[in-house]
Amino acid sequence: MEMKLNQVSKRYQFEWIFKDINLHIPSFSHWAITGSNGSGKSTLLKCLSGMNPLTQGSISYFSEGMEINGNEIYKSLVMSAPYMELPEEFSLRELLEFHFKFKSPAGNLNLEEMMEIMYLKSHHNKPISQFSSGMKQRLKLGLCFFSKSNLVLLDEPTSNLDEQGISWYLELVKQFSKDRTLFICSNDPKEYSFCRHEIKIEDFKIKQKL
Repeated sequence: MEMKLNQVSKRYQFEWIFKDINLHIPSFSHWAITGSNGSGKSTLLKCLSGMNPLTQGSISYFSEGMEINGNEIYKSLVMSAPYMELPEEFSLRELLEFHFKFKSPAGNLNLEEMMEIMYLKSHHNKPISQFSSGMKQRLKLGLCFFSKSNLVLLDEPTSNLDEQGISWYLELVKQFSKDRTLFICSNDPKEYSFCRHEIKIEDFKIKQKL
């Protein structure tokens, strides 16, 4: 997924969250979106996904040189974020079966292999409501990386993961993100140290006059 950000800006009321972001995002590139808490990292990620409309500017999306209509971009992306909820009335198997009615599995993985990689196979019939926070986070990340998509958007990907879970996440990135464009919102370097590009939200804020 190649992207072009042209004067991308977002304002709430009278406050500019970020203004005039002009960037070319090459296909298969990995980007960290960094900044302090409340700086607007998640807002930018939502704008990239099409969830939040821009106040000014535009985002263009291209796959293999062909432009994708912005209204159709949701078909080409996956996203994991703390504010996104899982349908907790489903069992793990039911959720995977439902999800992959809409997304194709990456690498021809089957559901058994997915559950094995997420260390959740023994919980295949358990309702998601009974999962621990760490199990839910592994499931969210698994749904992203196991889905065939050109664009992966992750917000605080290691939240609720212990040290072993963080190592698992980094291995997942290594295995499943080579042929995708990836954005990671974080202020924790261990989540994005492999990213070669960085968007510092603070660089796109209007400086207050003294």
